[in-house]
Formats: sequence, C-alpha cells, structure tokens
Amino acid sequence: MTVNEIPTPFYVVYEQRLRRNLSLIRWVADSADVEIIMAFKANALWKTFGIVAEYFTGSTASSLNEMRLGNEMLGGNVHSYCPAYTPDTIGDFLDGSSHITFNSLSQFERFRDVVERHSPHVSPGLRVNPLCSVIDTDIYNPALPGSRFGVTADIIGKALPEGIEGLHFHALCESTSFDLEKVLKAFESQFGQYLPQVKWVNMGGGHLMTREGYDTAHLISLLKDFKSRHPWLNVILEPGSAFTWQTGDLITSVVDVVTNQGVTTAIIDASFTCHMPDCLEMPYKPAIAESLPDGAKGFTYRLGGNSCLSGDFVGDWTFDHPLQIGERLTLEDMNHYTTVKTNMFNGIQHPAIVLCGRDGQCRYLRQFSYDDYKSRMS
Repeated sequence: MTVNEIPTPFYVVYEQRLRRNLSLIRWVADSADVEIIMAFKANALWKTFGIVAEYFTGSTASSLNEMRLGNEMLGGNVHSYCPAYTPDTIGDFLDGSSHITFNSLSQFERFRDVVERHSPHVSPGLRVNPLCSVIDTDIYNPALPGSRFGVTADIIGKALPEGIEGLHFHALCESTSFDLEKVLKAFESQFGQYLPQVKWVNMGGGHLMTREGYDTAHLISLLKDFKSRHPWLNVILEPGSAFTWQTGDLITSVVDVVTNQGVTTAIIDASFTCHMPDCLEMPYKPAIAESLPDGAKGFTYRLGGNSCLSGDFVGDWTFDHPLQIGERLTLEDMNHYTTVKTNMFNGIQHPAIVLCGRDGQCRYLRQFSYDDYKSRMS
C-alpha cells in the first residue's frame, strides 16, 4: 500500500530519509574518529532498529527499560546515565551497561563498592556541569542556574575520586557546532585538569548535525582538535534528534471546522497534547506541508486537537483554499521526541505507526486498539 491509501491518523517513517541521516552521522563519526551512539530518549521505535544497526550499534539509556531495549534490539554497548540510581536498580544498570555515568559524587561514593565488583565490565564516569548555557528554552536547558544535573569543578576539588574513568557533559539541545565550541571551551577551562585521569569524554546529545545548514566540517574540525590535545581519550557523542530529524510525519484529517469570536479552528483527528506534546511543552509550531508560507494571504485556521483539553490547539496556518472536512494535513517532522512522548489521555485513539520503504510501499509497524488503552490503565 502507498501512504495515500492509509486511513488517518498515523505516524509515517520514511526509510530513505532515515538512511540519509544515518549515513551522514556515520560519515561524521568516521571522519572525526569518534564514537557516536543513539539516545533512546528521542527515538525508541525499535522496529526500525534493524536499519539503524546497519550503521550504529551503540545507545544511551536513562532507564532500565531503555537499557534493556538497547541490549535486546541494538546489539548492546549501552552507555547509561540516570539522575539517581537506587539500591534496587544499580545492579541491573551495571549488569547491562558498558559505561555508566553518575550524576553526583555522593551517588558514586554510595555505590562505589558495587561498581568495583562489576569492574572491568563497566566503565564508570561522572557527569559534570560546565555552567555554559546556550539553550533559550529553560525546560530543555541542563545548564540552567541551580540545575540538578552534573557536578561543578569547585565541588570536585583537586582530583577526581579513584575509580572514575570518564567525564560526561550535556549542555546542548538541537544545537549547532558553534554552540558545542562554546561549551567545549568552558568544559576544558573548568575540567581540563582532570582529563589526564580519565579514559573517555562523553559530549552528550543535542548535536543536530542532520539539520539543513549545520556545519559538519566545523564539527569534525572541532572534534579532531580536541582529540589532538587529548589523544588518549575516547570521544563519545550521543545525539538523539539528529538520527530521526525530518524522517517522518503525522498524517491527519480535518474532522470539523468551527468559528468562535472571529477565530476559525480546524479540528483534526489527532491531538497535540496526546500525539505531539512537544508542540505545547517547547512550545513550537510544526510545519504543515499543505499550508502557505508565513505571511502569505489566504484562509487562516487555528488547528485544534480532538481531546477535551482546552489548550489542545496550536496555530495559525494559512491555506490557499477553505479547508474541507475529510481533507488530509501533513504535520511534518513528527518522529523524534514525538512517538516516545505520546500518551492516551482521554482514551483518544492512538495513531498507527507506518514505515514506508525505499520503493514507496508502506507497512504497519503497529496499530493500536482499545486493549492498548485498557492495559495501560490496569
């Protein structure tokens, strides 16, 4: 079947676009001689991991479920980080990880004995905070003043605790290589004294190298320069969005058009709060393939979701014709940080997930039913 034959609503992932991103990221990794792993927090659509595994087999996990998924579906080599481990979880994290990062000195000291019993199977590291903020949206800013993430240099003191083999910083979000350059300068200035004591540095995620206009040559040069200054270090990057950026859409249909106090809303058979929560959290306005460019004249609509949440709407978009009930709309770039965040608020029917191959033929990866909603509530 083709994409136009599938009833709405549904998420669609395009294999050709996914492979394009994977090829570019693989090229960056090879050119810069660094290790790049995939962050599950942006994409856990494991039925596409057979494609991903042709290019990458490493992943980063922030929960036992993500760690298990990495081991089962992406060949192991899981780098784990959790804001706080517990006596009930630390053993499983250590059993299933190749690297594990601790968020605080107290966490490492608390579980040092357990870590030592798992040596050399797992390499322990410490998350550090370079206090360099390059992100405008506070909810996604790990370097926000008072952040709970990472240890500052003044807390560490003269030397790292014995047993720490790596440093991990994460201060980016859909950022550029020039943002990384600023953060890396702050990191080396504050934590450079500790680098001779460790084996690896994890530069976290947020490296949106597959976005149009991203300067991959600058990124490669930046990483090579860092490695030339610290040739004993294994350098790790763990992007999330970059893997699935612009690889999929959410296809919906208009189910009603209502006007109230001069605002015309097209209600769709999907929901922002249920199926596109980042549109409300970030917030951001997704592109719609069928709409006109911003500022163009035409017929303007707010888009409303089909849940009973009052704030389940985003807008405005302009079209070159009045929208009709049954008309399809393509909300673009709804793969990364979308399918992993969806929910079943209101019991709204969940969109199916579809993969379209390089030949244009599509197949269902998952269809949802009442049983999915019922089991989630049990």
